[in-house]
Amino acid sequence: MDFNSFILMRHEMLLLAIILILVVAEVFTPLHKKTSIVHLSVFLFGIHTAVGFLTIEYGSLFGGMFHTTALIQFFKNVLNIGVLILLLQSADWIQEKIIQENRGVEFFMLLFSSLLGMYFMISSGDFLMFYLGLELSVLPVAALAAYETSKRISSESGIKLILSSALASGTILFGISMLYAMSGSIYFNDITNLTATSNLSILGLVLFFSGLGFKISLVPFHFWTADVYEGAPISIASYLSVISKGAAIFIMMILLFTVLKPLMQIWENLIYVIAVATMFIGNLFALRQQNMKRFLAFSSIAQAGFVLLGLIIGNRLGTATIVYFVLIYIFSNLAAFGVVQAISLKTGKENIKDYEGLYRTNPNLSLVMMLALFSLAGIPPVAGFFGKFFLFTAAASEGYYFLVFLGVFNVTISLYYYLLVVRAMFLRTSDNAIPYFKTKLYMRMGLLITVVGILILGIYSPLYDYIYELSKIIY
Repeated sequence: MDFNSFILMRHEMLLLAIILILVVAEVFTPLHKKTSIVHLSVFLFGIHTAVGFLTIEYGSLFGGMFHTTALIQFFKNVLNIGVLILLLQSADWIQEKIIQENRGVEFFMLLFSSLLGMYFMISSGDFLMFYLGLELSVLPVAALAAYETSKRISSESGIKLILSSALASGTILFGISMLYAMSGSIYFNDITNLTATSNLSILGLVLFFSGLGFKISLVPFHFWTADVYEGAPISIASYLSVISKGAAIFIMMILLFTVLKPLMQIWENLIYVIAVATMFIGNLFALRQQNMKRFLAFSSIAQAGFVLLGLIIGNRLGTATIVYFVLIYIFSNLAAFGVVQAISLKTGKENIKDYEGLYRTNPNLSLVMMLALFSLAGIPPVAGFFGKFFLFTAAASEGYYFLVFLGVFNVTISLYYYLLVVRAMFLRTSDNAIPYFKTKLYMRMGLLITVVGILILGIYSPLYDYIYELSKIIY
């Protein structure tokens, strides 16, 4: 490998360097100064996020196994922004709970290793690199889900995640083997040229799609989601809901729109049915939830159903709408999870009923949560409205009017249960309301970034045109 090769793998090399630096820092940092590891990790990852926006050449490595384009670089930067916000929101929890158990560096190593796997997965040029990246992205998160070892429910969460991930990985491998048997190659370009509609290719497509459906929490592959989110630390629940899901959606989009494009007549019907089921089941089950983590889990399932409206059309317009929606979703969901984390860390309360009267004691947190829920519901003028509007427009442009109608109907359902939380915070009173508390600097910074993102992306929608321009490279 020459220097240009390292430049093409800039995101991967920098993140690997950060992991190694943290290992060395752990060795030489005395026990009473372990909290400095948190500051170092946030600082280094902030630099990594900023460097990611520098322009570089685009190309491929390892005989086409690894490739990078403008759109892939942009999406890696989107993931970096999401992880940086998550680190800021998690810093207080790590300093107060995890560092005391002398497991701070391990948390960052596992988190960054998972992100490194996502980098390789979305830059993959064949199924071998894709699968290696997929496993590297999943296995560390299973350990993180069980990171609160003093809680039995956290251990259960890790076990459920690793078992469901193993089943999903096996299903994906089975599907890949079918596609290999049909084409005789694992390289995406070769499979695109050779794919033909046959029983073998259709079975491979269904199995592959089902396996990725587990990662995205599509119905009927969603059963693990609420239990894992409830038992995992809030930081990891938000990571699964936003970062992990976003990367899986992105790679599914690339593979369906390019590698499996010849089978579009098959997978568009499959997506149609799953989109309807995912939207309805995610929204209807969210109506019944009282725990905020389970509430946001079913909300994220419903949001995945909305993403499928952009996925079903299989063209450049669909690519732009999906990437734009995922970017907005990252800011919106991290804002909601950030407020939940701040309250849980101070009070241990995680139920919707506990939020009654929150505006009177903590107005700033209430406003952040309201903005996040309004964005997730798609209320103008916040960013979530434009994300859903572009998805509905894209689906309508290809004649999916009934699907758009069902999507709008589900937006109405989601508006109801999001407003239940808003009503509890602003209109209800409680004798045991959450007392006033002041969040620390890192948490305030993380929440501020999410609020700015929700508002700016709602006002500055021309960013969609920029993403649309980037997406031309995969066609």
